[in-house]
This record gives sequence, C-alpha cells and structure tokens, in this order.
Amino acid sequence: MALAGPPGSGKSTAGRLAAERLALDYRSAGEMFRAEAKRQGMELEAFSRYAEQHEEVDRRLDDSMMALAKPGRLLDGRLVGALCRRRAIPSLYVVVTAAPEVRYRRLSERDRRPYDETVRATLAREASERERYRRYYGIDLDAEHPDLTVDSSTLPAEAVASRIVDFARSQHPGPGGSA
Repeated sequence: MALAGPPGSGKSTAGRLAAERLALDYRSAGEMFRAEAKRQGMELEAFSRYAEQHEEVDRRLDDSMMALAKPGRLLDGRLVGALCRRRAIPSLYVVVTAAPEVRYRRLSERDRRPYDETVRATLAREASERERYRRYYGIDLDAEHPDLTVDSSTLPAEAVASRIVDFARSQHPGPGGSA
C-alpha cells in the first residue's frame, strides 16, 4: 500500500495505525529524509534546499522506497503512490489530505513553532517538493488520481485509519487485506 498526502495531513499517524491493524510493515520516506538530514548535520529546511541542487538525494530516497514496495508493507511518502504507478508496482494508492489551515495548525503544534513561521516553512517546502517532483520525474501530484482520498480535516486519526483499513480489506479480502 502506498500512502501519500501533504505535510500535516495526518497521513503518518493514520498510516501507522492502519499498518498495525492490517499487520503491515510501516516505512516512511519522511523519516528517511529527516534521518539523512540529521546524518548530514543539516536542519530539515536547509537539507530540502540542498536537495533542490542535488538530485541524487531524492533519487536515492525514492529508489530506496521503491525497493521496499512489496506485499506486506505500507509505504508513507508524498511520492510513493505516483512512483509505484509509473514503475508498474501493484499497490493501493491512498491519499490523506486536510485543509491548509488544519495542516498548518497541526504542524505548528507538533513542531512547537509559531503558526506564521510554520505556514512560511510549509509553503516553501511544498513549492520545493513540487518543483523537484516535476523536474526529476515529470510528476504533478495535483494531477494524480489515487484509489482512495480521505480528508482528515475533521476526523481523528483512528477514523482516517479505519477508512484506509476498510478500503484495503474491500480491495483484498482475506488476512490483512494488504496490498
């Protein structure tokens, strides 16, 4: 299963819950990206700017995620669903979304950062990612058509996870309902 969505949408929280309920191994591109930034001794925003000029950063991460795309796993990442489709890797493609102000509030609270600063940083991050995805892969995430979209703006993570689990089981009945 490939789980995507913008920062602050709740995809990682819901994804972990869904993976647990479906007995899937959970892997996160965001965690891998943050770990690499830390390994490089860079703050996340600085590492994102670095990645803009060093295509190999994204390519390595994306290739690593695609190597993990196997039955029994839930992959969490902005690009994983679109890449699975382009590489003909069978997977359910689920997007979790939320209204921008909800996402910014969540990120501000999570990172203990002022709201205005969070908005600025998130918009910059999204613009950087949008440009890199277009340049490296010709992908516009706004033009993608996932198998399921869940708006988490007014839903708790448990309800988002339940929708993902129910959908997965409806597509693949049987133990785990995984793809």
